[in-house]
Amino acid sequence: MAWITCDFFAETLGLSTSIHVFLPQSGLDPSSHSSKLPVLYLLHGRGADHTEWMRNSSIERYAESKGIALVMPGVGRSYYMDMANGLPYFTFLSEELPQLVKSFFPISDRREDTYVAGISMGGYGAFKLAMSYPERFAAGASLSGGLDLASRAAGPAFQESEIRALFGNVDRLKGSRNDLLFLAEKFAAHEGNKPRLYQCCGTEDFLYQDNQTFRQYAENLGIEVTYEEEPGEHEWGYWDYKIQRVLDWLPLP
Repeated sequence: MAWITCDFFAETLGLSTSIHVFLPQSGLDPSSHSSKLPVLYLLHGRGADHTEWMRNSSIERYAESKGIALVMPGVGRSYYMDMANGLPYFTFLSEELPQLVKSFFPISDRREDTYVAGISMGGYGAFKLAMSYPERFAAGASLSGGLDLASRAAGPAFQESEIRALFGNVDRLKGSRNDLLFLAEKFAAHEGNKPRLYQCCGTEDFLYQDNQTFRQYAENLGIEVTYEEEPGEHEWGYWDYKIQRVLDWLPLP
């Protein structure tokens, strides 16, 4: 695969940013250049950046045989939100970035070829994107995601300064588009095609209960989620193993 660091100016954010992109190499066969590539957006966790997947996993090796492009953006500690007192990262991720990626690289614009996955904070972001825009994504995967954000933000997980930056006030989170349980209700009522959802979490992970809450909520709403759990903590050994399962599970053409 070809590994590309792409630096560009994001109009939505009003600043320069970077993404990492992996593209499968077509070789010398002219027929292999005839179609655009399916794409998996890989989202990083809290406190990390767009280099996280490349540095901590063997994602390049796992994806090489799949014929899929990988796009890894960075959003800081924004929790994939349009921050109350910060930058509009969710608008950047959902609107501007896909258009830029398709203009820069041979990426398909078909829903059937577009997927998103993430770890921890990125698992939250992946489900948020997939459920917010079911018409754009064929699948979304959360690995040890922070899926019950409203409950977590009401506890000691966030400092007051971070709450102000992200939500303005924690009371504004529950029932908003940043609340995955609220989004699940809208997603369940969506009458069109729905993306497939995959969820996993280690049983020793500190976010295990968050995952149980979301899983039960989705089940009560009639949302189909492929769920897996096994012994594991909140760490890259577990995620490196599970991303292989995600790649096999994706409905690739």
